[in-house]
Amino acid sequence: MPKLKKSALTLFFILISLFSYAQQAPKLIVRGDDMGSSRSANLASIDTYVNGIETSIELMVVTPWFPEAAKMLEENTGIDVGLHLVITSEWDGIKWRPLTHCPSLTDDNGYFFPMMGPNENYPGLAVIENQWKLNEIEQEFRAQIELALRNVPQVSHLSGHMGSTSFHPDVAQMVLKLSAEYDLPVMNREVMQPLGIIGVSYDGAKGTFSEKEASFIRMLDNLEAGKSYMFVDHPSYDNVEMQGVGHYGYENVAEDRQGVTDLWTSQKVKEAISNKGVELVNFITLSKALPRSDPEEENFNSQAIVEYLNAVNKNEQDLHSLMILRNGKVVFEEWFGENAANKTHTMYSVSKTFTATAIGFAVQEDLLKVTDKVISFFPDKLPNEISDHLQALEIRHLLTMTVGHDVDPTGVLRETEGLDWVEGFLAFPLEHPPGTSYVYNSLATYMLSAILTKVSGERILDFLQPRLFRPLGIVGATWDESPQGIQIGGWGLNVKTEDMAKIGQFYLQKGKWNGVQLLSESWINEASSAKVPSLPAGVKKEDLKVKANDSDWLQGYGYQLWRSRHNSYRADGRNGQFILVLPEKNAVIVTTADIPNMQAELNLIWDHLLPAFK
Repeated sequence: MPKLKKSALTLFFILISLFSYAQQAPKLIVRGDDMGSSRSANLASIDTYVNGIETSIELMVVTPWFPEAAKMLEENTGIDVGLHLVITSEWDGIKWRPLTHCPSLTDDNGYFFPMMGPNENYPGLAVIENQWKLNEIEQEFRAQIELALRNVPQVSHLSGHMGSTSFHPDVAQMVLKLSAEYDLPVMNREVMQPLGIIGVSYDGAKGTFSEKEASFIRMLDNLEAGKSYMFVDHPSYDNVEMQGVGHYGYENVAEDRQGVTDLWTSQKVKEAISNKGVELVNFITLSKALPRSDPEEENFNSQAIVEYLNAVNKNEQDLHSLMILRNGKVVFEEWFGENAANKTHTMYSVSKTFTATAIGFAVQEDLLKVTDKVISFFPDKLPNEISDHLQALEIRHLLTMTVGHDVDPTGVLRETEGLDWVEGFLAFPLEHPPGTSYVYNSLATYMLSAILTKVSGERILDFLQPRLFRPLGIVGATWDESPQGIQIGGWGLNVKTEDMAKIGQFYLQKGKWNGVQLLSESWINEASSAKVPSLPAGVKKEDLKVKANDSDWLQGYGYQLWRSRHNSYRADGRNGQFILVLPEKNAVIVTTADIPNMQAELNLIWDHLLPAFK
């Protein structure tokens, strides 16, 4: 039975919710600070994200355990990471120095001062007690940002350790300048207040784990529907390493921070969050969210949504999520069953569109050309005999799935134990000249990922971070890898529904975002146009039993994008993952699902949702 179990009454309330955003669940950012400062903090930071409720990890790069932290984050790309900008070194037993020459910020030993503001236990050793220089703070922050981005591409925002980004108006203004320059929103009052993010803390005693747990749950009771909050603390472990950390006035660091780790992984706390309907989010989800609007404001007939969902129910389609955009604004969004706005979903072959987009950026940057020969990238992986067809194979043939194979080699090669996927692909027989025969081919997309990795020196996910994901505010993406450690490209990507919607809107806007042309309009036009005649996956032309007018798989294929009926195009993934772009309606429709009959899924969209765009 489908997970979409909505009665007519429930569907009515969905419609009512379109006009009542005040009824949305409270949103909560759970921010864990100081990763990199100790090995204990590194391990606990990952633990409280993977097994707990933490939604954002703040990373320090001048600290001794930063290299390990960077490696851990490289292995956990789904974690949202903020750069915790540092100009103080608070602990007595361990210190850190700046990356740059900034004597106005350091003591006689070259370490950062321990405190930001005056402290009677550390007289004269606070930043604001000394003649700090703005230019030195800027050069140090800039160096920290560049080191972080070089080693942790998924860094999405900035924050300040001990108030380093906002202790003076001039500093706050300078940080905002760096924020704009590096496209990294900063978690400070000037940014958070307009977003309506309210800082919250424990509601009561917090000395022990039990006190923390009770006070945290009381805090949850006070969160109001439709509002956004942020809770900050410092997870770590009570071990020998942390027992050596502290300063006057804060000696029980190890015990205190073990309590945070226990709190954020507490089953009781997880149940309280679920029972109270609190939505755990990260900062970027709020700061770079798509704008919302009422359907009628954007000339969309909201009654069509109820009719569509009723039809989905009647046809027993297992719809997981639906998001509709008109004029660049979300006019409807809903998740069903165990699915949720803050959960990623497997994309299957929607992954291919992300891969082709990365190739577009590589072409734009002259890293490659679509006419480059595929064999030129892998001289050490070629078969003993190179056929004329293999010799002629170009990147554009991979993009359009006109490689020349008679059948898709993906299944055979994946199931061959110990095979290098690139070597297997290049050795697989090419029965047809490249460009003459369309065969759906997921390993062709894997080859695009392998080529991009070769020319850029980066995994495709890391390559996309500064060019696409960071500007659009896409965080938490993961991508499966081949046995050779190459991100698969043709499948294996996991992102959220709104991330899909952002990609659709990005294509609808011809590669422009917030007024900036990120990817050339010419590439978008090339990618989304019908380059070759298409066929459904696994079907040969002679076996077709459906007319082109009745099939969205017979409208032509572009660069890892399908043309669709009604002059639309789409990213398309197994079992009903769609990013459907409707240029004539200035609209995007996104679905995640488990619907094997994908044509039936699209038919309901055409029947009910398409006419609703007035």
